[in-house]
Amino acid sequence: MTESRWFIEHFDSAGTAFGLRLTKKLEQVQTAYQHIEMWETDTFGYLMTIDGCTMVTSRDNFLYHEMMSHPALFAHADPKRVVIIGGGDCGTLREVLRHPGVEKATQIDIDEMVTRMSEKYFPELCESNNDPRAELLFIDGVKWMQECEAGSVDIIIVDSTDPVGPAEGLFKADFFRDCHRVLRDGGIIVQQSESPLLHADTIIKDLHANMREAGFTSTQTLPFPQPVYPSGWWSCTMAGKGCDVGSFRRDASAGKTFETQYYTAGIHEGALQLPPFMKKALG
Repeated sequence: MTESRWFIEHFDSAGTAFGLRLTKKLEQVQTAYQHIEMWETDTFGYLMTIDGCTMVTSRDNFLYHEMMSHPALFAHADPKRVVIIGGGDCGTLREVLRHPGVEKATQIDIDEMVTRMSEKYFPELCESNNDPRAELLFIDGVKWMQECEAGSVDIIIVDSTDPVGPAEGLFKADFFRDCHRVLRDGGIIVQQSESPLLHADTIIKDLHANMREAGFTSTQTLPFPQPVYPSGWWSCTMAGKGCDVGSFRRDASAGKTFETQYYTAGIHEGALQLPPFMKKALG
């Protein structure tokens, strides 16, 4: 909601809220799936909201996109085929395609308008959309995964919204079973997993349980800062099919040939060290 010149998102369940001072509203559209709004802010550039919730801003999106992609790609032995479920703003796709060894990256988002809005307001996130290795599909990602050939993908990145509405099925054990089947041996799935402070003993704990129920042999949550999301702290949770997602190719990470704004080998290593309260919450 907006109050005066501010965009305010209330998190009633946590008893907190987040706000950005606005310059003006740019555009809004109601799709078959959700209500998308674009804003110009005083200090965070452009802001995209979906159903009244903060999705992405110009200023801090690199934190999320880099941590959703590079830890998984450097944890995998040799990733060539990557599938992104969601991720319509295309920032994760851009980060994946920074890796020269990736031969194909398929992005599957059910709502094409998210991508069209991003092309207009966040062109820097969409600079890899025309890469010959990129494939953009606007279909149901859950259905696509059910029909995908077994053992055909190295990494699955679930770059979804919160586990409600169109994204609810992306957090369930049945979906993870399909992902496990589609991944090759040594494959990795990574799912955005909400706030470590607010959701460690609920959403994140359930994710670990559902991933292991689906057959994954190792799981790991990596926290990272994210100012515009609840509590200012976010996370991704990885699971490996016969591989250890608690380790990564450190030399390759340290010697990467592309620039990042947040991710480094040291950041990756540090993110693997969970604080005691999270270890306790996750059992």
